[in-house]
Amino acid sequence: MTDPDQALVPDPAAQADETAAPEQPRVRRWRAWRGRRPFAGGVLVTLAGAEILATEKASFGVIVHIGMQGLSGYLIPVVMVVCGLLLLFNPAQRLFYSILSVLLTLGSWVTSNLGGFFVGLLLGLLGSCLSFGWLPDQAPRRRRWRRRAPSTP
Repeated sequence: MTDPDQALVPDPAAQADETAAPEQPRVRRWRAWRGRRPFAGGVLVTLAGAEILATEKASFGVIVHIGMQGLSGYLIPVVMVVCGLLLLFNPAQRLFYSILSVLLTLGSWVTSNLGGFFVGLLLGLLGSCLSFGWLPDQAPRRRRWRRRAPSTP
């Protein structure tokens, strides 16, 4: 007869087998989705827009009172976030979005606290360049681990 407390303890090996099978297709789908778009560039442009937006301190009432220049301090980072998300979800138009992102990033130098105190500026430029240089039909790179045979003299 078995102990009832021991019957409640799950077997770790059986649990690992049950969870390993469903995870494989999910991971494979995620990698395939990520590989079909400029993922790193889109994420960096989105983060740059969010960082620049976070460095804005003035309330919206003050911005509306100042005028268009104050409003552009909020408008540019919001459009950068939208461009970053569009890079992720609409990679067919990546050239337009990456060029627009680099222009908005350079515009944030003047309008938004030196581009979010240089952090957002650098993230936006790096993400835009990565998105512009991404090629959709490029084969995935695989690392090659070869040991060279020692040459005999």
